[in-house]
Amino acid sequence: MDPYQAERERMVAYQIASKGVKDEKVLAAMRKVPRHRFVSEDAQAYAYVDSPVRIGKGQTISQPYIVALMTELLGVQPEHRVLDVGTGSGYQAAILGELAAEVHSIERHPELAETARATLEALGYKNIQVHVGDGTEGYAPAAPYNRIIVAAAAPSVPQALLDQLSEGGRLVIPVGSRYSQQLEVWVRRGDQYQQSSNIPVVFVPLIGKQGWQG
Repeated sequence: MDPYQAERERMVAYQIASKGVKDEKVLAAMRKVPRHRFVSEDAQAYAYVDSPVRIGKGQTISQPYIVALMTELLGVQPEHRVLDVGTGSGYQAAILGELAAEVHSIERHPELAETARATLEALGYKNIQVHVGDGTEGYAPAAPYNRIIVAAAAPSVPQALLDQLSEGGRLVIPVGSRYSQQLEVWVRRGDQYQQSSNIPVVFVPLIGKQGWQG
């Protein structure tokens, strides 16, 4: 019996479903994935609170509601290949791994990537690959992607990520200044892209050639 199962149930009921996330597959994934396994032992008491949690290297594991909302906006289907930009703890990749056929996750900090990879392997995920590199340039070897999600704030949408979307593919990304952004959804239609905005958010900056320069 997982001692954290009741906490996950409360997290989903009071932090996610009550705020309007309705996708049952997303809610089921949030109930299943052991969020406490993706933070350090001394932070596990805070794993299911309604806020981000620091994971080192200036990075965080996003607030549960934001993870669920972005995943719902992404609209992942079982046959999809997904790119997760900004692996961090690996928690978002695990949620995606419950929903998609194949997940590629890219992280610029080798130490975070290795920790996330070890956690995901320990939890038995076979459909997730973690790569080290500049996430603003996507991950070309596995492109194109049906879905791309970015867990850091960009000053504008990296062209490489738009280019790596398949026809009808969808990108969810926070865009704005270093201190305030909007969640944006981009959908590819041939050589054109449809863009819509969702809620205001605050994410750590997306560092890289097509993001912030450190």
